[in-house]
Amino acid sequence: MENNLYIKSYAFAVKIVKTYQKLASSNKEYVLSNQLLKCGTSIGANVAESNGSISKADFSAKLTISYKECLETKFWLSILKDTGYLDNETYTALYSDADELAKILFTIIKKTRNRF
Repeated sequence: MENNLYIKSYAFAVKIVKTYQKLASSNKEYVLSNQLLKCGTSIGANVAESNGSISKADFSAKLTISYKECLETKFWLSILKDTGYLDNETYTALYSDADELAKILFTIIKKTRNRF
C-alpha cells in the first residue's frame, strides 16, 4: 500500500543509494557509506513492512525501527560531512529529508501508542 510516508521513505532510499554510489566511486569510501546505505534504506523497508502488519503492536514496532534507523542515518550523515566526504549541500538536503521522516514517524508512533 503506497501512502505519503511510503513514497517519501522510498524516495529517500533512492537518494541514499545514489549518495552511496557517488561516495564509493568518487571517494573510494566504503565503510562509513555502507553504514549509511544500510540504515538509510532500512527506513523505507520497515515502512513497507509496516503496511503488512498483523496488529497495531506490530505496526508500531516496525515504525519504531524505521524511526531509530532515521536517527542512525542522521548520525552517519553527520560523520560523513564532518570528515569531508559529504559537501554541505548534500548533507543539508539528506539530513533535512531524514529529519522530516523522523518527525512523521514519531507522530504516527505516538498516536498509535496512545490508542492502546
